[in-house]
Amino acid sequence: MSDIEIRDDRTAGRLEAVANGQVVGRVEYFVLTAPRRALVPVHTVVEPAHEGRGIAGSLARELYAVAAREDVPVAPLCPYVTAWIARHPDVSAPGDPELLDAAKQWLRDHPGRF
Repeated sequence: MSDIEIRDDRTAGRLEAVANGQVVGRVEYFVLTAPRRALVPVHTVVEPAHEGRGIAGSLARELYAVAAREDVPVAPLCPYVTAWIARHPDVSAPGDPELLDAAKQWLRDHPGRF
């Protein structure tokens, strides 16, 4: 994975894995603001040619690192990130039910976003 750079495109709501100048994976997310601020991953994608290299896991780990640096929780709606949490309880915690409910409502209120 040393040839992969992970960057946060906050404006687009994507944490991107980049190899040789090309985006090869991403976590799409939004920033929830109420009832309190949280990062909400919605979808994880790795290009087929790059699957099996640990890119999705590195993206999930970096999402939690970003949240830690910003001192905010993660409210995971993405099935991959939710499964990753179960395998890495040392790095992550399950989402707060109140934040998860608010995140689901946000998605219902913004149907074209994801």
